Amino acid sequence: MTLKYLITGATGGLGAGVISYLAANISASEYAAASSREESHKQFEDRGIAFRLANYDDPQTLEAAFKDVENLFFVSTNTFDVEKRRKQHQNFVNAAKTMNVKHASHPSPYANHPNLQLTGVTGLVYIPRIRSHSKADVQQAHLMTEEMLRQADINFTSIREGIYLDAFPVFLGWYPSTKTVYLPFDGPVAFTLRSELAEANARLMIRGGHDREIVLLTAQQTITFSEIVDVINETTGRNVQFKIVSPEEFVRLKSADDEGGKSEGFFKALISWYESISKGETSTIDPLMADLLGRQPVPPREAIRALLAENRDYEWHQNYVNRD
Repeated sequence: MTLKYLITGATGGLGAGVISYLAANISASEYAAASSREESHKQFEDRGIAFRLANYDDPQTLEAAFKDVENLFFVSTNTFDVEKRRKQHQNFVNAAKTMNVKHASHPSPYANHPNLQLTGVTGLVYIPRIRSHSKADVQQAHLMTEEMLRQADINFTSIREGIYLDAFPVFLGWYPSTKTVYLPFDGPVAFTLRSELAEANARLMIRGGHDREIVLLTAQQTITFSEIVDVINETTGRNVQFKIVSPEEFVRLKSADDEGGKSEGFFKALISWYESISKGETSTIDPLMADLLGRQPVPPREAIRALLAENRDYEWHQNYVNRD
């Protein structure tokens, strides 16, 4: 029997959010959850959601998972190793091709849209043309994946997303104990709530269209890192300082005493990302997300203020090496 939607990465934040939206809005017979962890089946089956094992390192599990699937939600693996991710994603694309999947929706957890040019304007609807020339290390695997999908001649939509606003502490290098935030560059970022991204992704997949296109899902405003520090101070009564330092000094300072235990290599890898932000690569906003949601996404300043108002010592798990 044909399965209309298969959601990979269903135990992660974005995938879980997509699953939740589908569970509330379409028949359970139309979708299934997929994860690389066999033990995850119980949490879905207890909710009446079908489960399929999809290990990106094991092509056989991928082919079995993709059998009779029309639409795949293709969540990236969570490794920072670009070569490992390339191999995993190639396994995914090959399996999707072999099993004749009709469409793959691939969200990139980084809203990079360099050299975007507006080729037409109708009212408030912008028609962008996007070229993928970013030099940021963290973006390379996603650019390679787009090319894999093109080369395999799979019908796909590449969904470039506003950076998860919920994760602002890790991107800012901020902990509740932080007195001074040190960064090598500053710039505007279209930070976007992950819960709203999940809903927008689900709605986009159900709506269809945008075949062989790159689309953008973002909040409708941007915020800089220095402005986030201002929000932290305004909301929590702190007096956190913000300082721009050289890339070398940034790596030295952060790796010397990072509270979360992240390595020197982690901070070195971020340099090109911060530099790309300073060049405006994360500043483009697009009306598509608002159109999908039927409302304006929560602006980043408002969303950060709400998180801190609820918990002035707000944390994000990925800021800590030993937290899942």
